Amino acid sequence: MRWFLRRIATCLVLAWAVSLVVFMTLHVVPGDPAELLLSTGGIAADPVAVKELRIRLGLERPLLDQYMTFLSGVMRGDLGASLVDDYPVTKEIALRLPRTLELILAGTLIAVILGIPAGTYAALHRGGLFDRIVSGAAALLLAIPVFVVGTLLVLLLAQTLKLMPAGGYVPLAQDPAKHFTLLALPAIAIAKSLAAVVFRMTRASVLDALSRDFVRTARAKGLKPARVLMRHVVRNALTPVLTVLGLHMGTLLGGTVLVEYVFNWPGLSTPLLRAVEARDYPMVVGIVLTISGLFLLINLIMDLLYAALDPRTRAA
Repeated sequence: MRWFLRRIATCLVLAWAVSLVVFMTLHVVPGDPAELLLSTGGIAADPVAVKELRIRLGLERPLLDQYMTFLSGVMRGDLGASLVDDYPVTKEIALRLPRTLELILAGTLIAVILGIPAGTYAALHRGGLFDRIVSGAAALLLAIPVFVVGTLLVLLLAQTLKLMPAGGYVPLAQDPAKHFTLLALPAIAIAKSLAAVVFRMTRASVLDALSRDFVRTARAKGLKPARVLMRHVVRNALTPVLTVLGLHMGTLLGGTVLVEYVFNWPGLSTPLLRAVEARDYPMVVGIVLTISGLFLLINLIMDLLYAALDPRTRAA
């Protein structure tokens, strides 16, 4: 229990630090949101109107006062309202976050289904044809940017072969079949790097486990090869794989921006990009804080799974 409470306290401190850094950084970036909101067609806004709008939005108050107001709102579950259209940030995130999470979970599921079995098989047949081909493919996938993979998938599967739609979104309740069809290509684009990382880490971990004394002892006792593989090799090999998987699932929260843009998937990327351009402080801070909180939550879950697989980590 003490180990778990320490992890929770660490997550809370990190979340607070992220909110402070992001909030202060946005306010020192050049550009006045009030002036941007009032400027139309390249015509400069009236200075008097800009000042009045700044006062109404609370931008004239000291930064520390603005931050404390924001922090108290976060504690109540209120992230404020957009400076552009006065729409509540919490509602915008609640609408779009499930779509981004669905994309990440689908990509992670594909990566795990492909990466762990392939890595295990490659380790068991080290130096074979399968090992060489898949290892080379994994290195290639890691080198190709995600937006290039997304564009190639659209060109090949959507425009050339006409097998999949190029992009878009349909709610699951409205048309489940079309929903998952539209989800397939962006999920594959998201999964490409993660699958390569999971494959390489699984392969290395299984090779390491195969050389351990406890595996040789289990074999000497006459245990069946399948039992040795699942109980002694794979279980011990999964702990470093989970660590890497947790870290990369967190980075996927940022990497989905380009994928959502390429495939027109209405997740968090659209309001985030729009808010950055308009210096919409509440929207940017709310979305970034949400992404950071999810990153910390994912790593906490991975820590718990790691501790379940290897109880020795609880003493760390």
